[in-house]
Amino acid sequence: MLTIPFKLKPGDEIRVIAPARSLAIISQETKSYAETVLGQMWLHVSYGKHTMEIDEFASSSIQSRINDLHEAFADKNVKGILTVVGWFNCNQLLQYIDYDLIKNNPKILCGFSDITALSNAITAKTNLVTYYGPHFSTFGMQLGNEYTKSYFQKTLMQEDTFLIEASAQRSDDYDF
Repeated sequence: MLTIPFKLKPGDEIRVIAPARSLAIISQETKSYAETVLGQMWLHVSYGKHTMEIDEFASSSIQSRINDLHEAFADKNVKGILTVVGWFNCNQLLQYIDYDLIKNNPKILCGFSDITALSNAITAKTNLVTYYGPHFSTFGMQLGNEYTKSYFQKTLMQEDTFLIEASAQRSDDYDF
């Protein structure tokens, strides 16, 4: 049976982690805007300890990324996890994940692109429903952000059913 994590509520903490590329590649303007948008939803943003580490692949060590993932799931104050951005190399983490820790501490995990490998592995090993949705950096995009914000809230913060409609515009912002 699938485990559906609890919905987010105003005042909840969202942990930003970087299982693929580093937060260091995101501009301060994008980061600040994303924090503002999430704050407008009354969500508190915190960051994994290693999100700013950066190596020659614009990522961090496997151990640093695993530590942040595990700490986010283990922290009882964290109710949801957003990834910084996708890109590549998330698959490096799969063999090191403590799936029992995640299964015993179910919470929202949201991201897309390369994060799909992480999400699919977690769902396969724990039966936890994960979400293919915006990254933290996506909330830093200004064009089309109302659509992203609206559907994030409908999906992860509200119980009502809703009809998914196409966005009237597409962002051409570079999400970092």
